[in-house]
Amino acid sequence: MKPGIPKGTRDFSSTEVAKRNYIFNTIKHSFENFGFQPIETPSFENSSTLMGKYGEEGDRLIFKILNSGEFIKKISSYFVFKTKGFIEKYISEGNSDFTIEGIRNRQASSYLFIAEKGIETKKIFNDSYFEILSSYLNRYKGKIEGSIEEIARVVFSEWYTNNSKSLGSLISEKALRYDLTVPFARYVVQHQNEITFPFKRYQIQPVWRADRPQKGRFREFYQCDADVVGSTSLWQEVEFVQLYDTVFSKLGLKGTTIKINNRKILSGIAEVIGASDKLIDFTVALDKLDKIGKDGVVKEMLEKGISAEAIEKVDPLFNFSGSNQDKLASLEAMLQGSEEGLQGVADLRTVVNNVESLGLDSASLELDVTLARGLNYYTGAIYEVAAPEGVKMGSIGGGGRYDDLTGIFGLKDVSGVGISFGLDRIYLVMEELGLFEAVELPKPKVLFLNFEESESLDKVKAIKTLRQNNIKSEMYPDVANSNNQQKKQWKYATNREIEFVVTTVENGTLVVKNMSTGEQTTCSLDELINKVQ
Repeated sequence: MKPGIPKGTRDFSSTEVAKRNYIFNTIKHSFENFGFQPIETPSFENSSTLMGKYGEEGDRLIFKILNSGEFIKKISSYFVFKTKGFIEKYISEGNSDFTIEGIRNRQASSYLFIAEKGIETKKIFNDSYFEILSSYLNRYKGKIEGSIEEIARVVFSEWYTNNSKSLGSLISEKALRYDLTVPFARYVVQHQNEITFPFKRYQIQPVWRADRPQKGRFREFYQCDADVVGSTSLWQEVEFVQLYDTVFSKLGLKGTTIKINNRKILSGIAEVIGASDKLIDFTVALDKLDKIGKDGVVKEMLEKGISAEAIEKVDPLFNFSGSNQDKLASLEAMLQGSEEGLQGVADLRTVVNNVESLGLDSASLELDVTLARGLNYYTGAIYEVAAPEGVKMGSIGGGGRYDDLTGIFGLKDVSGVGISFGLDRIYLVMEELGLFEAVELPKPKVLFLNFEESESLDKVKAIKTLRQNNIKSEMYPDVANSNNQQKKQWKYATNREIEFVVTTVENGTLVVKNMSTGEQTTCSLDELINKVQ
């Protein structure tokens, strides 16, 4: 079989893992420096936890998990066994009421409605089942010849064909997580009595989306999230702008643009143009402006039922320009008559003014009124981060405020706000800009060559002592029985760029070569420790 991996996934070499860990560690250090605590959640959640939280487009990208490979076979066996037993009992008792209602009434108190083997019996023995079974009993009029089990199997086959599309919850009750925010909301509700609010958490884990793979877009990728729940303060929004700036400055990604908007502004715009009932369609289309252009956005809005008159009213949004303060003033004028929209402008002005007072190290803050991000759960601030100019890449970070997300799981009035770093896209941007030069692949500081079997134990003992002193070290595993094999060991040391190579160990004396200078010396193990520490 030709080896391969699923589309949208990747293998990572040791060098790539080292580079990714460099990004992870930089982000993690910044998270903790800002006071966030780590948590982790399962790779998969109950489907009911995820479905309906990301909008229609998001729901289509959720990977569903089959309950088990044998699940349909299990249903089939259970169905046939119960149906066969029912037919036998039904006929043996001389029952001749073969109507759908007659069969349903006959079974109403029977064992067929007892849930067994983890199967929701009522979903299997439904109206479709009664209709099909009635048809077969009427055909034979209680005088069945041949195998009743065969009839039960035919009934199952027809029933399954009719019901396969509606068996989602039976066939798949779990799904791979689509993001880290919804599972976090579920976590907060489940652990609310153990959490001190406001709760600042960070989470670095993979997520999965059944998306179309392309540059910077994968089906399996890492998200690095930081969220705060239990605070409505706009200082949290200010802090997240600072956090983005801090991380990207440490990574050397200068010139990133932190785009910001507010969902209340978008709701206000929809209100003043008379399209409040089309808010989701409006924001989803508007969010695609940078991908499909003005004409594409207008076309999608028209297809979603937004009138040409309403679209004409938002035309200024497609060419919004000026400083952040200019844009705020224009929005304030545009949104007169929408209380929610004006509140969004006021919130955004507070964030922008405070960020301008504090200053940013390497990023810039830009008010982007077309920014919508298309997710249903955002209620306030919306963030998106663009890579430095000249690098063709989608957003490398995003987030926003989601005041009512935990309410979906039963915990009301808990405000939340958070951001995410797109690890995989950040990696590609840094690779393109050549920012990984300082990242070194993990390697031993000292390598012991293995030319003599008689010296191997002494070398391993020396290695144990070096490791106890936190000095990375190893011995080449195979003994060299020829000059070619010795050359192979030297080549191994060169290729891995190992600094110190020990050739022999005899009576506590080590022969050590400094691979950087070519100098060869003789020393004790303690002297070697002092030299390399």
